Amino acid sequence: MPELPPLSPWWDKNRHADRRPFLLARAKIKAAIRAWFDDQGFVEVETGCLQVSPGNETHLHAFKTELTRPDLISQTLYLHTSPEFACKKLLAAGETKIFTFAPVFRNRERGRLHHPEFTMLEWYRADQTADHGPGAPGSKPHYHVLWNDCAQLLKIAAHAANNPHWSFNDHHCDPMREPEPITLDEAFTRFAGIFLLGEAFSAGVPDRDAFARAALAVGVNTADDDSWSDIFSRVLVERIEPMLCPPSPRAHTATILHEYPAPEAALARRSDRDPRVADRFELYACGVELANGFGELTDANEQRLRMETDMAEKERIYAERYPLDEDFFAALDAMPRASGCALGFDRLVMLATGATHIDDVIWTPMLPAS
Repeated sequence: MPELPPLSPWWDKNRHADRRPFLLARAKIKAAIRAWFDDQGFVEVETGCLQVSPGNETHLHAFKTELTRPDLISQTLYLHTSPEFACKKLLAAGETKIFTFAPVFRNRERGRLHHPEFTMLEWYRADQTADHGPGAPGSKPHYHVLWNDCAQLLKIAAHAANNPHWSFNDHHCDPMREPEPITLDEAFTRFAGIFLLGEAFSAGVPDRDAFARAALAVGVNTADDDSWSDIFSRVLVERIEPMLCPPSPRAHTATILHEYPAPEAALARRSDRDPRVADRFELYACGVELANGFGELTDANEQRLRMETDMAEKERIYAERYPLDEDFFAALDAMPRASGCALGFDRLVMLATGATHIDDVIWTPMLPAS
């Protein structure tokens, strides 16, 4: 089969003409989302991209640079992988409802859904629960309000793009219907045949070897050096994600996958109801992961321990680690109980407009498309 000719550069007039409808729709979607947040009483903020720490997740890779001060002393800085640290410092400073369209940077990522520089829509709500205290009978975790936000953002994007039926890779989604919530435990049981909170835990504690045996029993292979989290990711990618919106002519609802197990809590607090899980969710539409939300952890000691563990794992796998942001830990002590969500804005635009590659919805994409 002959090779396809390389794409012309994005600034070629013919290619730009093909992409321009997607880009104009992007602008409409952004304006509509801004208007919605404004109506909800949010303040739009702009966070700095240069940070002492880019974020401390094991498998996220950052761009490193160097600041030279007027006295010629140099300091290593990074382009942030998320505006999260800065936004939480603003919550500590007294802001209560903020959002940002932040340019963020992630290395080693390139493909139809990945671009080294992309736009993250991130928003935070300081706790405004009035009817119930945390953990009170009949109460819901405060971070559930973010599910409602996500549902509204899907509808806003669909209206702005004038497209009520989304599809990607033969996966179809109706963004006007409310997303279906499903816990990780339910998803692992239904789609993988693994009782996540039973077979992958022993006496309430994550059990790597028991998890590996359970995965192998249902045909998911693991490596000897796979951690508990590695096994979780393997099952999630192979068995769970393909079933959240299976290929079908019928349009499915979006999915809220929630109650992530505690080893996957990241920056989320543990559930008041069950310490084996965290107040964390992810939003999927058309089989595409769109958003990641937390009931935010405000325990600086616990957060430090998690990040140190992640950086040790990063060094084991990739022979590198990133510094910790000490100001971030100090800010956590002053931060109110809050919830926050990060949504890949470019992916949202892709689904809403029917674009098939992330380069089609970025005004000035970098590097050749793969």
